[in-house]
Amino acid sequence: MLKKIRMPNTFVLLFALLAILAISTWFVPGGKYETQVINGKTVIDPSSFHYVASNPQGIVDLMMSPIKGFVEAALIIGFVLIVGGAFAVLQKTQAIDSMIKSVAQAHTRSHLVRVMIIPVFVTLFSLGGATFGMAEEAIPFVMIFIPLALALGYDSIVGVSIPFVGSQVGFAAAFLNPFNVGIAQGIAGVPVFSGIGFRLIVWALATTLTIAFLMWYAARIKKNPMLSPTYAIDQERRAQKQDDELASFEGVTKTHKAVLLMFAITLGVMVFGVVKYAWFINEIAALFLVMAILVGIVGRLSSDEFVEAFIHGAKDLITTALVIALARGTMILARDAHVIDTMLFHLTPLVQADNSVFAAHKMFVIQSVINFFIHSGSGQAALTMPIMAPLSDLVGVSRQTAVLAFQFGEFTTPMIPTSGITVGVLALARIPWVTWAKWMIPLQVIYFVLALVMLAIACQLNW
Repeated sequence: MLKKIRMPNTFVLLFALLAILAISTWFVPGGKYETQVINGKTVIDPSSFHYVASNPQGIVDLMMSPIKGFVEAALIIGFVLIVGGAFAVLQKTQAIDSMIKSVAQAHTRSHLVRVMIIPVFVTLFSLGGATFGMAEEAIPFVMIFIPLALALGYDSIVGVSIPFVGSQVGFAAAFLNPFNVGIAQGIAGVPVFSGIGFRLIVWALATTLTIAFLMWYAARIKKNPMLSPTYAIDQERRAQKQDDELASFEGVTKTHKAVLLMFAITLGVMVFGVVKYAWFINEIAALFLVMAILVGIVGRLSSDEFVEAFIHGAKDLITTALVIALARGTMILARDAHVIDTMLFHLTPLVQADNSVFAAHKMFVIQSVINFFIHSGSGQAALTMPIMAPLSDLVGVSRQTAVLAFQFGEFTTPMIPTSGITVGVLALARIPWVTWAKWMIPLQVIYFVLALVMLAIACQLNW
C-alpha cells in the first residue's frame, strides 16, 4: 500500500530553496538593470539589462543567509511580533468573543436576527481578517457556530464556513491587514495602506459574494437537509444533543464595550495617520503598542496577565518571523550573487503580455501556486514581493496592483490541503477534506473570477 504523500514543512521548503539558489549561483550569469526616477519613484529601465560578473555563493554564504535575512528584515519582524502581541492582549480581554456570542445568543429571541445570522457574522469575521489578520483565531468559533447552524436547520458546513471562510476571505481581500497588505506594500515600496478605497470595494464585493453563496446554500439545506454533504455527521450531532456554549453567556459587559471602542478608535487613528501623515511600519507598530497598553488597562488585566498575553501573542508569531528571515535570506543570496536582475530578465517573458491586464492575471496565478506551498501572508510577501514588485515595473503593471495580485493568491487557502488552518478546522469539525473541497469548488470559481475582474479594473484605472 502506497504511503500518503505529505508536503514538506515550510522551513524545509524554504531551506531547500536557499540551497538550490546557492547552487544555481554557480551556473546563472550575473546581470544588472539600470534604474531611473519617474515621478519621484525609482523604477527599473526595462531596456537597460546587461550581463555582469557573478559572485557564486558557497556553503558559508548559505549558512549565513538566515541570520542576514533576520537582520535585514528586523523592522518587519519586530512589527509582526509587536502587532501579534497587541492583538493577543485584545483577545485576552474576551471583548471580541463576547460581542460575537452576544449576537449569536440573540438568534433565539428574534426572527430578524435568525435571518441576519449569516450576513452579520460573515461580515464580522471578514472584518477581522481584513483589519487585524484574523486567521487561526477563528478556529475556536467553529464549535460555537456548528451547533448554532444546526439549530437554525442548516448543516455543519454552514457552521464552519461562517467563522472560517468569513475570516479567510477577509484576509485575502484585506484593506488594513498589517500581516499581508502592510508588509507587502512596505517591501514593494508602496506607501503602507495606500489604495484603501479600491481595496474596500474589493473587500465588500468578496464578502457580499460569500454571504450570498452561503445564504443560497443554507436555504437549500433548510428545505432539504439530505442534500447536505455532512447529513450523516449532522444527524449524529443532533442525536448527541451537544451542550450549547452560549447557554452560560451573560452578555457584553461595560468593560468589553470599552475595549471594543478602544479597538475601533485605534483603527480610525491608524487610517488617519496613514492617509494624513504617511505613517509607516514604525508609527503603526507604536500605535498598536499603545492600543495594547490601553486595552490592558481598560480591560482590567493585571500586569502579569498583560505581559503573559503579549508574550504569548508574540510567541505565536515566532514561526512567521523565522519564515520571513529565511525568505529574505533567499533574496540576500541572489542579490550578493548579482543574479536577481538575471532572474527578472528571464521571468519577464513568462509574465509579460500585450495587455497589462493579462500580465496581472499571470502574477495572480503564480501567487496562487506559491500559496499552495507557503501560507504565511508575511512570509509569502517577504519571499515573492522583492521579485514581483520590480517585475511589475517591467511588464507594465503598477506595484499597487502587484500587491493586490499577491493578496488574491490567498483566496485558495480555505480549500488547499497543505494549509494547517484548513486541516485543523476540518479535523475539529470532523469533515473529510474531500467532502469540503467538493463543496468549496463553486466558491473558489467565484473568487477566481472576482480576482480576474478586479485586477482588470485596477489595470484599466492605472491604480
